[in-house]
Amino acid sequence: MGSSLGLYHYLKEAGIDSQVVTPTDYAEFLHWLPGNDTVIVYEEEKQRSQKLLEEASYIFCLDFNALGRINEMGEKVAESAAKKIMIDHHQAPQDFDDERFVEIGASSTCELIYKYIQQHLDSSFMTKDMGECIYTGLITDTGSFRYGSTTSSTIRTAADLMDIGVVPATIYNSLFDQNRLERIQLLGYYLANKIELVEDGKVAVSHLTVEELKRYNVITGDTEGFVNYGLGIKGVELSVLIIDREYLVKMSFRSTDVFPCNEFSAEFFDGGGHKNAAGGASHDTLGNTISKFKKSIKTYTKYL
Repeated sequence: MGSSLGLYHYLKEAGIDSQVVTPTDYAEFLHWLPGNDTVIVYEEEKQRSQKLLEEASYIFCLDFNALGRINEMGEKVAESAAKKIMIDHHQAPQDFDDERFVEIGASSTCELIYKYIQQHLDSSFMTKDMGECIYTGLITDTGSFRYGSTTSSTIRTAADLMDIGVVPATIYNSLFDQNRLERIQLLGYYLANKIELVEDGKVAVSHLTVEELKRYNVITGDTEGFVNYGLGIKGVELSVLIIDREYLVKMSFRSTDVFPCNEFSAEFFDGGGHKNAAGGASHDTLGNTISKFKKSIKTYTKYL
């Protein structure tokens, strides 16, 4: 959402009419972003979204590289006669675009939006609102500049954004210090009861059931970052969080330098992403998915 709203503010300042359409709802902790009130959620306003896609001259496809990743909305993007411009940092992009600005392994799509503007557009239209959105994406995708994808270019981008008015303390407060009490209670419960170590303590496996999600009134974004706590345990090389969403079992993988999360998730759980951060899914039961993970991980022990 940071990259989408960041580009939106740039185009707005340049006098170009644009609209952010997202395939599904997104984390509440991002609702403070400048321009959030203008975002259209495809699942909630399908007719309006489809009309926008049909009438668009250009469609920027940000932070995804396969139309299947945006669910039903992907079909409408494919049908649109608009020129499609992909800006992304994930591996193995599919060929649905007309133009692309792709840097596999870059810290974030937000960093690439900044580079795209610097290299191909007029940077004089960058604003503080745009900068706050881009800086937010830098923080969330790099774990506050902790992950291996963080480069000197990433830090320089952050510095440049500060020069146009972005205040890091304000961004951090908005992202991390506005939790609902129920989310904090869920986190405490999760840390105390839900993390299991397997494979000689090298893998942290955690899960949340439908009942637990309902007990703590979980909303979109509440479990964001939970999977990272497993990596905070000494000796752990891989952490997985498995969540039963009723209609689907969703999985998040995080690893240290060696373990290829993207390859593992693609092979066993129809997933993908980055080497050290990936997602996956299962249409099986929660219990069977956990069992499958524990069995499958034994084929990847050379990376542990």
